[in-house]
Amino acid sequence: MREAIAHPANHSRRRWLVGGVIVILIAAVVGWRLAGKGSQARGARKVGGPIAVVTALAESRDVPVRLSSNGTVTAIQSVDLRAQITSTVKQVHIREGQAVHAGELLFTLDAGTEEANLKKARAQVEKDQADLATAERNLERQRSLFRQKFVSQAALDTVQNSVDTLTGQLAIDRAAVEAARVALAYTEIRAPFSGRTGLISVRDGSLVQPTGASSSTASPPIVTITQVDPIDVAFTLPEKELPGVQQALAAGPLPASAATPGTDEKFTGKVIFVDNAVDTATGTIRIKAEFANQKAKLWPGMFVNVQVSPRTIHNATVVPAQAVQTGPDRRFIYVVGADHKVAEMPITLSYVEQGFAVVDGLQPGARVVVEGAQNLRPGSVVAEADRTGPGNEEAAKGESRKPGKGKGAKPA
Repeated sequence: MREAIAHPANHSRRRWLVGGVIVILIAAVVGWRLAGKGSQARGARKVGGPIAVVTALAESRDVPVRLSSNGTVTAIQSVDLRAQITSTVKQVHIREGQAVHAGELLFTLDAGTEEANLKKARAQVEKDQADLATAERNLERQRSLFRQKFVSQAALDTVQNSVDTLTGQLAIDRAAVEAARVALAYTEIRAPFSGRTGLISVRDGSLVQPTGASSSTASPPIVTITQVDPIDVAFTLPEKELPGVQQALAAGPLPASAATPGTDEKFTGKVIFVDNAVDTATGTIRIKAEFANQKAKLWPGMFVNVQVSPRTIHNATVVPAQAVQTGPDRRFIYVVGADHKVAEMPITLSYVEQGFAVVDGLQPGARVVVEGAQNLRPGSVVAEADRTGPGNEEAAKGESRKPGKGKGAKPA
């Protein structure tokens, strides 16, 4: 009876034991498979295929150094015209914003007072001339009488003094005539040079009078004339570029170009002025360039982008700008060797322009990595997906698309 009761319990324990063994076997198999896959992945990473990159050949050529700066358009000359006499405006001959030529009549002032003063001064001169002629004839008679001992020396000196006095008075009155002529000339206001007019602050009948420009009660100018053709552009360059600019100017005219932001129109001119001192606050030198402006596209006060090329780097090693990598403490380039392995080549960056860079420490003809450098380490094996050159990437890519051109063109 006891044996019949114990048999079911032994059977239950066997079932649990068998189940446990099965679970352990399953776990072992799963673990073995996962471990195998991990080792395969590590092995795949360790012995992975070549890394696809885009490369280019380092070239040797002469590179003009283009210096860019922000410039301000300034008029070569600008003048405020003011009245030199007190009078009224008789006629305004110009409009606001009009182009005028040197010597062109701008305003006519009432000349009645000045004409009368000139006539008076001339009449005074005529009177002085008549009085002087009479005194000179009297002096000649007195000299004749003095030689005959009929008059004394004192009497002769008195007549001589009268002649001298009238001679001086005649000179004074002739100067008054010239002053009256000048005042009369002030009744016509003419353009001192060719340019463009600004705002006109007077109209016919307006009273004008001379006022000092520095006076606190100075009235606004009658009009301002500004020369706009040719026109200057003022800009600054770093002081380290001063020797190159001076050498270029010594060799001949230094060309300059300017472009207004947001437009494709460019203007060509030449550097005409280099300041005689460096700005110690900014470490820059002030420069001016002159531009022809027949169509008045450049306007005083405008901001423009200026470029000058004072020097040329001869036999420079040129690579695409994106080939230059920046490390923690230096710049370098990945160079592809004959065995398709890359090596870091430390370089010094001499000049950068849009699309390419001039570097020192790299030999022309070296094949450098342009794209895909983020996946590389020294010694990595690469496959060149395309070949480009500095400044002509699109042309090179077009060649690579042709059948049989470049490794990237090979069929899979």
